[in-house]
Amino acid sequence: MTVSELRQKTPAELREALLELRKEQFNLRMQKATDQLKRPHLVKQARRSIAQVKTVMNEQRRAAA
Repeated sequence: MTVSELRQKTPAELREALLELRKEQFNLRMQKATDQLKRPHLVKQARRSIAQVKTVMNEQRRAAA
């Protein structure tokens, strides 16, 4: 998901996306801990996606203030 797509979402949709990404990150960490992770690049990708969502959420919050 691109940043421009994230900026078009409502705060509720962003919170939902953040929750899903955190669940995905947790699952990837568990797979890594049990040596079942086949694509380790997904851990970094999930971490960056979470950061992007948080950045857009902060931008929207500051714009509203």
